[in-house]
Amino acid sequence: MNDQTQPATVRVFIALAPPDHAKEELARELRPAYGTHPGMRWNRVEDWHITLAFLGELPVGTVPLLRPPLAGLAAEHRPLRLALRGSGNFDDRVLWSGIDGDLEGLHMLAADVRTTVKNCGVVFTERPLRPHLTLARARRGDRTSVGEIAEGIAGFTGCRWHTERLHLVGSNAGRSRGPIHYRDIESWPLGDEDSTGA
Repeated sequence: MNDQTQPATVRVFIALAPPDHAKEELARELRPAYGTHPGMRWNRVEDWHITLAFLGELPVGTVPLLRPPLAGLAAEHRPLRLALRGSGNFDDRVLWSGIDGDLEGLHMLAADVRTTVKNCGVVFTERPLRPHLTLARARRGDRTSVGEIAEGIAGFTGCRWHTERLHLVGSNAGRSRGPIHYRDIESWPLGDEDSTGA
């Protein structure tokens, strides 16, 4: 009986997450905008992430097939040194913070993640990697807010930090009218810098 209530598919992506202290640093910078632009659909700070591959809706039974290869991939990759920096927007609708630091390593990790997923037989639409952290979305008809907020934090430069884990994330996007929430399906530690010779 319970099986009938379980969704047949899950919306999935693979990502990195900044550590709490880096997220809090940016959240402090954004606090005035939270007050002046309450109409924005702000992402929860705990949900902030850097997407490496968006897989879309997958059959629930496919997800376990991804676990061993992604765990192995994470162990083979050294942590990356990154920072949150600046801001911008996509189409005056999506507010984001930029990513600074080892962008070459980030692109290599994303490419390896995508190859690993394809080798598992998962078909997904590949989009060019544009490293960013989505902060908020404008509600319909309110596009001026996004540009104003982006301009206000354009000079932000956060502290440097090391990525720690590779995350396989599930999303409730498109399943309800409420806010989008993300949950870790599983995450794996990235390899030790010393052990990779880096």
